[in-house]
Amino acid sequence: MKILVIGSGGREHALVWKLRQSPRVSQVLCVPGNGGICDEASCLPGDPKNLETLLAAVHQAQPDITVVGPELPLALGVVDEFNRRGLRIFGPTQAAAQLESSKSFAKEFMQRHNIPTGHYAVCSSEEELRKSLGLFSLPMVVKADGLAAGKGVVIATTKEEAAMAGAEMLSGKLLGTPSARVVLEEFLQGEELSFLVLSDGERVAPLVAAQDHKRIGEGDTGANTGGMGAYSIDSLADPAMVEWLLNHIARPTIAGMKSEDAEYRGILYCGLMMTARGPMVLEFNCRFGDPETQAVLMRLNDDNDLLEAIEAAVEGRVSDGIFKWSSDAACCVVVASGGYPGSFVSGKEISGLEQAAQVSGVKVFHAGTSRHDGRLYSSGGRVLGVTARAASLEGAIARAYQAVDCIHFEEMYYRRDIGARALKQRK
Repeated sequence: MKILVIGSGGREHALVWKLRQSPRVSQVLCVPGNGGICDEASCLPGDPKNLETLLAAVHQAQPDITVVGPELPLALGVVDEFNRRGLRIFGPTQAAAQLESSKSFAKEFMQRHNIPTGHYAVCSSEEELRKSLGLFSLPMVVKADGLAAGKGVVIATTKEEAAMAGAEMLSGKLLGTPSARVVLEEFLQGEELSFLVLSDGERVAPLVAAQDHKRIGEGDTGANTGGMGAYSIDSLADPAMVEWLLNHIARPTIAGMKSEDAEYRGILYCGLMMTARGPMVLEFNCRFGDPETQAVLMRLNDDNDLLEAIEAAVEGRVSDGIFKWSSDAACCVVVASGGYPGSFVSGKEISGLEQAAQVSGVKVFHAGTSRHDGRLYSSGGRVLGVTARAASLEGAIARAYQAVDCIHFEEMYYRRDIGARALKQRK
């Protein structure tokens, strides 16, 4: 079979890497890919933000199935467009993808279907924003309603800061484009958990849990990012907790979407806070997470066919035992451009990847890279996802950082504490 993956980040590199291992896959293509993906897939021109270019790529490649990586094509309705043309594609429709593309839709949906989440208020103007501030204690969370690549969240410690952040989201000053609505939320305390399930519109199958590190600074300080690293271990969610999350969050969400005529097929990412009141949904994503996917897919058994799982979702035959996981731990360390998530300079030559790849149990996934004249350069904020697997979390972390130490480019930045809090808690 011929598979097309849409996207250009580390998540897409991980998907390409795992799909290539399927004995049923003859060729993997990617639109547009990156400097690392092009070593493992045939990269085609196209823009994930432009449906016409994606359709042109499909017309050229004639894939048997297309896998959507990033959120924006889903929000634009790429699945709907492919379905209308009789093309097989993996991902939720535009209506179903509102769970991610609109924070206000997601909060109101959870309220309608009794899915545990924090208290909230939706504001369409600065006046509504000011009136709603008094409903929350500090700190409080301010979120832009639409897609913001993980950067549309501000944790405000004063009402003045919250008002300013909300106003700048509404005006477009903060994110570059205006947000029609702003969502205010109570600040939930606890451990974050990324819980992903595969759905065919009715049934769900869980993936192993992971924990992301969203802040730019060590010790979880500084601005939010798309994710600076992640790890996955069995103890993040024991079997009893997995069953609770399925029964109280994942299955009610899938059933609720079907009841609202927005059947959900694809990956549902439940971003959770494990609070003293129990697990609460912080957000939904309608696709594989990044960098969680890099860590999670490293734990998928070598003989477990990801293509089979994807086809099961598309064809309506997902089953509980569709995934088989290793008990090993995995850790992904994101290597970024200096200045990210603010302004940064691309075009820095990258060296040491061959040495990094020689570290046992390591795979380096490319996120923001490009190739010119046989050389590799940085081309984005998050550049690489150095991912390792080992029998223990300690071993996976050590291997990941051993590989990171081999890599060099000007002004490269990475957190040195990915997974460190988990190690401290276990001790």
